[in-house]
Amino acid sequence: MKKYKILVTGGAGFLGVHLCKRLLNEDHEVICLDNFVSSNPINIENFKQYPNFTFIEHDVIQPIKLDVDQIYNLACPASPERYQKDPLHTTKTCVLGAFNMLDLATKCNATVLQASTSEVYGDPLIHPQPENYWGNVNPIGERSCYDEGKRCAESIFFDYQRKHKAKIKVMRIFNTYGPLMDPLDGRVVSNFIQQAIQGKDLTIYGNGNQTRSFCYVDDLIEGMVRMMYSDANISGPINFGNPVEYSVLELAEIILKLTASASNLKYLPKSPDDPQIRKPDISMAKNYLNWEPKTKLLDGLLNTIAYYKSITNN
Repeated sequence: MKKYKILVTGGAGFLGVHLCKRLLNEDHEVICLDNFVSSNPINIENFKQYPNFTFIEHDVIQPIKLDVDQIYNLACPASPERYQKDPLHTTKTCVLGAFNMLDLATKCNATVLQASTSEVYGDPLIHPQPENYWGNVNPIGERSCYDEGKRCAESIFFDYQRKHKAKIKVMRIFNTYGPLMDPLDGRVVSNFIQQAIQGKDLTIYGNGNQTRSFCYVDDLIEGMVRMMYSDANISGPINFGNPVEYSVLELAEIILKLTASASNLKYLPKSPDDPQIRKPDISMAKNYLNWEPKTKLLDGLLNTIAYYKSITNN
């Protein structure tokens, strides 16, 4: 395999760490860029042993000059709790980050991959969600800084392709979980596991009938790398996620069983604009990239539970 010089923005975050590890193990030169707004420096501590690893503390809303072959643009808080904390900065990260990474890519003639999101579909009226669905998004709600920020970033990516012949890849990531996810992330898998192993009530927002599809992180990273190396005419957007659907209540019951927890369920008011259904149509990923998730939910959850128990005990 040819060795590349690769920039990973948001490289100290949950997905970024897993991606950097994969790329380093393949002997690529990896530049990890992060500002630690929603990540932890300890995540990349072990990478310092790699001579082909470089870390740059930087915010993607500011331009940067580098010479690279590939760019994975993962920079942005991904959980509602984190991206709503500073919504204006979230929007800047999505939009200005897209401009800056695309400018860098065009100057370097690099391929740039945008980590977009299933949130571009909003609270969908079509189920499952195919890539040609335009979505049902509240443009002025509490989640719009992220939802509309990512939608705008996709627009910018395809305008750069049309106007500047930028080599782009856009992937829409559905709910992903696994070891190294921040225990304070605020999303449903991390919340439930932490609450279960600590004997706290599992908090369910709404009636718990809302559905999600959970993709294990190793499967997602495999899809991300395949997307980067796909044919030049495959730009996306392409959905990446697990098409097996569970209700939030079902997930809570599974986690209670796997952790042997005696925790109770606590129902709280529904979050504003929280999608009621979420399931990817992954036909394009299967047809173009021969990709689909391999990890069963129970196996992935057991790995994730073991990780959270290890950091709780420490």
